[in-house]
Amino acid sequence: MEPDRQSRLQHYLAYRRYYEAALVLLVMAINSGILIARQRMDIERLSLSFERWEPWAWAYTSDAVTLVLIPFIILLCRRVPFSWRNLRIALPIHVLAAVGYWIAHSSGMTAFRVLVYDLHGRHYDIAGSALPWSHELLVDLRAYAMIVVAVHVYRFILLRLQGEARILDPPDVGKPVEPKERPQRFLVRKLGKEFLINVTDIEWLEAQGNYVNLHVSGRAYPLRSTMSGIEARLDPAQFVRVHRSHIVNIACLAEIEPLDTGDARLKLRDGTLLACSRSYRDALRSAAHAGA
Repeated sequence: MEPDRQSRLQHYLAYRRYYEAALVLLVMAINSGILIARQRMDIERLSLSFERWEPWAWAYTSDAVTLVLIPFIILLCRRVPFSWRNLRIALPIHVLAAVGYWIAHSSGMTAFRVLVYDLHGRHYDIAGSALPWSHELLVDLRAYAMIVVAVHVYRFILLRLQGEARILDPPDVGKPVEPKERPQRFLVRKLGKEFLINVTDIEWLEAQGNYVNLHVSGRAYPLRSTMSGIEARLDPAQFVRVHRSHIVNIACLAEIEPLDTGDARLKLRDGTLLACSRSYRDALRSAAHAGA
């Protein structure tokens, strides 16, 4: 049962972007369907003079703008996640971001609706309801909060399933097993279990917001650290920075393909392709020759 669960998790992680996009579209489609049905019921109940296509236009113009804004919210959640340690910093930033979301969503939604109504030979009346901007402010603040909560809950669940790595803590009694400045192993906690991974088994590292993903045998274990912080703890003779978001284990490097732009494309022994910025090419070449 455990291997099957692991294989399903690895499959999901390999295609997670597609699954995440499909999930977002499904949730928005369900929400829009409920909203459209409720609006049509209200129109019929109150005998209002709206055409059948108008509720669809209201819902999907809002969805279109939301889909454009969601990646920016996710990026902000990566840069400034909510936690007890940085609550004083994160809260005002997200409050300002929520107001920005309201302005962008309301403006974009209105522009789309004006265009749709023009295509139908109609005029879109933005002042058709009382206090439209105040109403949209409350709706959009709530929508922003729900998106942020969903992003954090999703990441928490994914970290629990994927496993989170950390540097071994020194023992309460006696000398530490290994120096904290250059650890040789990382402790991974996953679904209530703990196991160790050797630094030499790490194939490459990838920056991901406040985490650095340690890639080992096709799996990624998030470590709460900055890229520069973990780089300073790794052996420079074995691990080389090749990009602002990537560090590679020289022993796992199979090919270096120079590009006309001055950058390079790296291929690891497992077939993984990574970008190498031109500013890191000389350091990579020197490390590769030294390790040969």
